[in-house]
Amino acid sequence: ASVITSPGVLAALSPTYAIAFFVDDGLVAFLALGGVVLVVTGAEALYADMGHFGRGPIRRGWFLLVFPALTLNYLGQGALILRSPQAVDNPFFLLVPDWARLPLVVLATLATVIASQAVISGAFSVTRQAVRLGFLPPLRIRHTSAEEGQIYVPAVNWLLFVAVLALVVGFGSAERLSAAYGIAVTGTLAIDTVLFFVVVRTLWHKPWWLVVLGAAAFLAVDLAYFGANLPKVVHGGWFPLALGLVVFTLLTTWQRGRSLVTAKRAASDGRLSEFVEEIRTLDPPVFRAPGTAVCLTAAVGAMPLALRENVDRNHVVHEAVVVVSVETLKVPHVPDGERLVVDDLKYRDDGILHVTVRYGFQDRHDVPAALRQAAAEDDLEVAIDVDRATYFVSRITIRRGDAPGMSSWRKRLFLALANTASDPVEVFGLPEHRILTIGSYVEF
Repeated sequence: ASVITSPGVLAALSPTYAIAFFVDDGLVAFLALGGVVLVVTGAEALYADMGHFGRGPIRRGWFLLVFPALTLNYLGQGALILRSPQAVDNPFFLLVPDWARLPLVVLATLATVIASQAVISGAFSVTRQAVRLGFLPPLRIRHTSAEEGQIYVPAVNWLLFVAVLALVVGFGSAERLSAAYGIAVTGTLAIDTVLFFVVVRTLWHKPWWLVVLGAAAFLAVDLAYFGANLPKVVHGGWFPLALGLVVFTLLTTWQRGRSLVTAKRAASDGRLSEFVEEIRTLDPPVFRAPGTAVCLTAAVGAMPLALRENVDRNHVVHEAVVVVSVETLKVPHVPDGERLVVDDLKYRDDGILHVTVRYGFQDRHDVPAALRQAAAEDDLEVAIDVDRATYFVSRITIRRGDAPGMSSWRKRLFLALANTASDPVEVFGLPEHRILTIGSYVEF
């Protein structure tokens, strides 16, 4: 209705006005980009749902509905301001008559809830990927439907709730919050560009000159928007930068601490290959208890603590021993045909088998299902009785020591993160009524 009243505003579709703006007053035009970028930041929320709906629906939704609606809306606001300059205080809500203003507030609130759902789902997905790649401790992840991407992470949901309340109370107004939002979104766009061209080079194997030219073209736009938002750092833009630094510290601390603890365990427990050789030379030989034992280990080739303790303390090894290592690859999904790597550990007569289960960082971990897939294969060294197998789980208590490799404050942070880790029984989908837990401790 506003565009029909002032159809001359359609001339704003021509880019010549933006060019003239930069020619006449380049500094003001550059700083104006900090506000202009907020026009399309809703695309971030839209694309956060790509993992649920795929590229096709997102593309059609953007080009056929969202982008035309945004263009029409901002043309309408521009036409209103041209007719009534005082409407610049709140042109969106002043576009409608008085009687429609309250329904429009309700509609805008519902739109905010819908957009926040997409962002929350994106946060869940990114958190799960960080867990799978070893940047966060195992967290409780609930699958809300048969669709792989439909998940719920309670810890992240509560953190988001507290963070939103703190933001609303701390900033007090949407205008002040937009400064933080602008820095966050434009910084994300620049990072995404860099990551995309890393993929172009490392996975698509495009030549360097093409990668550099493409990255320069996109970064010229992204960094222009980011630079235009830099003056907002002191007015609230510092918050996403500080939050990013905190998250980066958490991720790198967990990754570093996890590698140190794993190395410490490997040094104390020995290698699985050494254990196999030891079992063959024991005199008297160990008692082979009937049944199948499934022992989980933290790394490929590492010695499961539970298996070692059972031999040292009870002098017992099951007739069929399946050592399972879960490996997360840097791809979203691993096909079923590439899921398993089976190794008889050099001998086919000792009843000990090593199975590496490979998942993508978006795959659901289900060790019993993987073992059923392995049991269906021909020419296995042992018969895997998945339905009656006993699962041996190691529970490691981590203590802070004086070993080098991490500063004292980062060790304390790592221990705090370790205390939030979810039970491996739940993480790997193990049957709770057939679990035998053996504990130990590691000092690092």
